[in-house]
Amino acid sequence: MASFNTEDASETDMVKRETEYTEIKEQMYQDKLAHLKKQLQQLEEGTLPEYIKKRKKIDQQYKERIRVNEIWREFELDVVEREYIKEKKASVKDFELMFQEKKIELKKNLIEELEDKKKNIESERNSMDLTGGFLLSDSMEMKPVTTRKLRRRPNDPMPLPEKRRKQNPAQLNLFLDDDDIMDDLRIINKVSGKPVSKKVTPHPSPIEPIIAEAKIDDGRLYYDKRWFHRNQPVFVESKDMGKFTGVITTVGSQEIWIRKIPDNCKMRISVGQLEKGQIFLRRR
Repeated sequence: MASFNTEDASETDMVKRETEYTEIKEQMYQDKLAHLKKQLQQLEEGTLPEYIKKRKKIDQQYKERIRVNEIWREFELDVVEREYIKEKKASVKDFELMFQEKKIELKKNLIEELEDKKKNIESERNSMDLTGGFLLSDSMEMKPVTTRKLRRRPNDPMPLPEKRRKQNPAQLNLFLDDDDIMDDLRIINKVSGKPVSKKVTPHPSPIEPIIAEAKIDDGRLYYDKRWFHRNQPVFVESKDMGKFTGVITTVGSQEIWIRKIPDNCKMRISVGQLEKGQIFLRRR
């Protein structure tokens, strides 16, 4: 009887303990649920300590990132500014160098042009002296020069004979026909008083037909359906001088002057020579 009572008491204690354990477990669950609900409410209100702490940390990282980006931006702007100044100085230097080269080239071209004009004038003057008072026109025809002599007074001294300047053959480079050469020799011999040889008596020659159209307009030469201008490289071919290359230095009213490439000798070519086919001109 006593053992039975003991067993009942032990069973009662176990049930009681289980009940207490269940109540404690339920209480812990309710407490934890209430705590989570409180944290959720604080999170929604923005007062949760952990949320505030992490937000401050993120704000600090954001500010630091903004500061680093601003420093990098200033650095990139400084690099770009230095590169711009460097490129600008280099461009100004290149422009000044090119400007100086253009000035030197222009000065050189003007000097060459003036030298060519000077040589042309000297060549024409020498050609006038060579003909003994006759002008040599572009069409290679001899025209007399009209001069007027004044009466010498009794007390005036006798005029000294004019010294004729010797002609430099290298400066006069004209292409003449055989008949024109014979006429020139006959005139020279007649002026100097020498007898005229029968071998140099000119014979009338037929009029040569125009082979190619040639004219000069506005400082340019129109020949063989092409335009030629000053400082243009050309290829020249003639029966007397052969074939050679050169550069057009001067374009006159009825003639052009060409500087040969091999020896830099100047040569005069008239429009009539181009029309008659005595000289052929091609672009190079």
